[in-house]
Amino acid sequence: MALGEWLEQFRTLHEEAKRGKLSGQRLSDYLGARDELAQVLLAAQHIAIEPGQKPRRALRISRALQAEITTLDGTVRVVTRSICSGGFAALLSRPPKLGEEVKVVLRLPGGEPMHAEARVVVDVKAPGSANVSFRWCGLSDTEIERIETFVFEVVLEQLQSR
Repeated sequence: MALGEWLEQFRTLHEEAKRGKLSGQRLSDYLGARDELAQVLLAAQHIAIEPGQKPRRALRISRALQAEITTLDGTVRVVTRSICSGGFAALLSRPPKLGEEVKVVLRLPGGEPMHAEARVVVDVKAPGSANVSFRWCGLSDTEIERIETFVFEVVLEQLQSR
Protein backbone atom coordinates (compact mmCIF):
# COMPACT_ATOMS: atom_id res chain seq x y z
CA MET A 1 0.00 0.00 0.00
CA ALA A 2 1.29 3.46 -0.90
CA LEU A 3 2.06 5.92 1.89
CA GLY A 4 -0.64 8.36 0.80
CA GLU A 5 -3.27 5.62 0.84
CA TRP A 6 -2.09 4.41 4.26
CA LEU A 7 -2.25 7.95 5.66
CA GLU A 8 -5.76 8.44 4.29
CA GLN A 9 -6.92 5.21 5.95
CA PHE A 10 -5.24 6.27 9.18
CA ARG A 11 -6.88 9.71 9.00
CA THR A 12 -10.29 8.03 8.65
CA LEU A 13 -9.62 5.79 11.66
CA HIS A 14 -8.37 8.80 13.63
CA GLU A 15 -11.56 10.77 12.93
CA GLU A 16 -13.67 7.79 14.03
CA ALA A 17 -11.57 7.43 17.19
CA LYS A 18 -12.03 11.13 18.03
CA ARG A 19 -15.79 10.63 17.86
CA GLY A 20 -15.57 7.52 20.07
CA LYS A 21 -16.79 5.29 17.23
CA LEU A 22 -14.05 2.63 17.39
CA SER A 23 -14.15 -0.59 19.36
CA GLY A 24 -12.87 -4.13 19.12
CA GLN A 25 -10.61 -4.92 16.18
CA ARG A 26 -10.95 -1.47 14.58
CA LEU A 27 -9.76 0.18 17.80
CA SER A 28 -6.84 -2.28 17.97
CA ASP A 29 -6.02 -1.54 14.32
CA TYR A 30 -6.08 2.20 15.03
CA LEU A 31 -3.79 1.94 18.07
CA GLY A 32 -1.43 -0.31 16.11
CA ALA A 33 -1.36 2.21 13.27
CA ARG A 34 -0.66 5.03 15.74
CA ASP A 35 2.28 3.04 17.11
CA GLU A 36 3.51 2.39 13.57
CA LEU A 37 3.35 6.06 12.60
CA ALA A 38 4.97 7.10 15.88
CA GLN A 39 7.83 4.61 15.31
CA VAL A 40 8.53 6.10 11.89
CA LEU A 41 8.42 9.68 13.17
CA LEU A 42 10.59 8.89 16.20
CA ALA A 43 13.15 7.23 13.94
CA ALA A 44 13.13 10.30 11.70
CA GLN A 45 13.67 12.50 14.76
CA HIS A 46 16.37 10.14 16.08
CA ILE A 47 14.53 9.74 19.39
CA ALA A 48 15.18 6.52 21.27
CA ILE A 49 12.34 4.62 22.88
CA GLU A 50 12.87 3.20 26.34
CA PRO A 51 12.36 -0.59 26.66
CA GLY A 52 8.67 -1.32 27.19
CA GLN A 53 7.61 2.23 26.25
CA LYS A 54 4.85 2.63 23.67
CA PRO A 55 6.03 4.72 20.69
CA ARG A 56 2.93 6.92 20.67
CA ARG A 57 3.61 7.85 24.30
CA ALA A 58 7.09 9.07 23.38
CA LEU A 59 6.09 11.06 20.29
CA ARG A 60 6.21 14.78 20.96
CA ILE A 61 5.28 17.75 18.86
CA SER A 62 6.29 21.38 18.85
CA ARG A 63 3.14 23.30 19.67
CA ALA A 64 2.38 26.56 21.45
CA LEU A 65 -0.43 26.00 23.95
CA GLN A 66 -1.43 28.27 26.82
CA ALA A 67 -0.74 26.91 30.28
CA GLU A 68 -0.73 28.14 33.85
CA ILE A 69 1.89 26.67 36.14
CA THR A 70 1.55 27.01 39.90
CA THR A 71 4.83 26.56 41.75
CA LEU A 72 5.86 27.18 45.34
CA ASP A 73 6.59 30.78 44.25
CA GLY A 74 3.19 31.47 42.64
CA THR A 75 1.37 31.09 39.34
CA VAL A 76 2.81 31.98 35.94
CA ARG A 77 1.27 31.91 32.49
CA VAL A 78 3.41 30.28 29.85
CA VAL A 79 3.25 28.98 26.30
CA THR A 80 4.40 25.42 25.71
CA ARG A 81 7.23 24.71 23.31
CA SER A 82 6.50 21.00 22.95
CA ILE A 83 4.06 18.46 24.32
CA CYS A 84 3.54 14.71 24.50
CA SER A 85 1.55 12.37 26.70
CA GLY A 86 4.64 12.11 28.91
CA GLY A 87 5.05 15.83 29.56
CA PHE A 88 5.75 19.23 28.06
CA ALA A 89 8.36 21.97 27.85
CA ALA A 90 8.06 25.73 28.24
CA LEU A 91 10.28 28.79 28.63
CA LEU A 92 10.15 30.31 32.11
CA SER A 93 11.92 33.38 33.38
CA ARG A 94 12.35 31.80 36.83
CA PRO A 95 12.39 28.00 36.71
CA PRO A 96 11.14 25.95 39.65
CA LYS A 97 13.61 23.64 41.35
CA LEU A 98 14.41 20.31 39.72
CA GLY A 99 12.08 17.66 41.12
CA GLU A 100 9.48 20.19 42.29
CA GLU A 101 5.88 19.15 41.67
CA VAL A 102 3.70 21.85 40.15
CA LYS A 103 0.04 22.23 39.28
CA VAL A 104 -0.73 22.81 35.60
CA VAL A 105 -3.79 24.05 33.76
CA LEU A 106 -3.28 23.26 30.08
CA ARG A 107 -5.56 24.61 27.38
CA LEU A 108 -5.93 21.91 24.75
CA PRO A 109 -8.03 22.86 21.71
CA GLY A 110 -11.58 21.54 21.51
CA GLY A 111 -12.40 21.07 25.15
CA GLU A 112 -12.14 22.13 28.73
CA PRO A 113 -8.74 23.00 30.18
CA MET A 114 -6.87 20.01 31.56
CA HIS A 115 -5.90 20.21 35.24
CA ALA A 116 -2.87 18.09 36.13
CA GLU A 117 0.27 17.81 38.17
CA ALA A 118 3.77 17.64 36.75
CA ARG A 119 7.33 17.36 38.00
CA VAL A 120 10.27 19.47 36.83
CA VAL A 121 12.73 17.07 35.19
CA VAL A 122 15.09 19.33 33.19
CA ASP A 123 15.95 22.99 33.14
CA VAL A 124 18.38 24.39 30.61
CA LYS A 125 19.26 27.91 31.60
CA ALA A 126 19.82 30.67 29.09
CA PRO A 127 20.27 34.41 29.64
CA GLY A 128 17.01 35.67 31.15
CA SER A 129 15.10 32.39 30.95
CA ALA A 130 15.20 28.62 31.14
CA ASN A 131 13.76 25.90 28.92
CA VAL A 132 12.01 23.74 31.51
CA SER A 133 10.76 20.19 30.87
CA PHE A 134 7.94 18.77 32.96
CA ARG A 135 6.82 15.14 33.31
CA TRP A 136 3.13 14.54 33.96
CA CYS A 137 2.31 12.91 37.30
CA GLY A 138 -0.63 10.53 37.60
CA LEU A 139 -2.54 11.35 34.43
CA SER A 140 -5.63 9.22 33.90
CA ASP A 141 -5.93 7.07 30.78
CA THR A 142 -8.56 9.53 29.55
CA GLU A 143 -6.18 12.48 29.91
CA ILE A 144 -3.34 10.56 28.24
CA GLU A 145 -5.65 9.67 25.35
CA ARG A 146 -6.77 13.31 25.05
CA ILE A 147 -3.15 14.44 24.69
CA GLU A 148 -2.26 11.62 22.28
CA THR A 149 -5.29 12.40 20.12
CA PHE A 150 -4.17 16.03 19.96
CA VAL A 151 -0.58 15.01 19.12
CA PHE A 152 -1.74 12.85 16.21
CA GLU A 153 -4.14 15.58 15.08
CA VAL A 154 -1.13 17.91 14.73
CA VAL A 155 0.98 15.20 13.05
CA LEU A 156 -1.75 14.61 10.46
CA GLU A 157 -2.12 18.34 9.92
CA GLN A 158 1.63 18.68 9.34
CA LEU A 159 1.78 15.68 7.00
CA GLN A 160 -1.14 16.98 4.96
CA SER A 161 0.51 20.37 4.46
CA ARG A 162 3.60 18.78 2.89
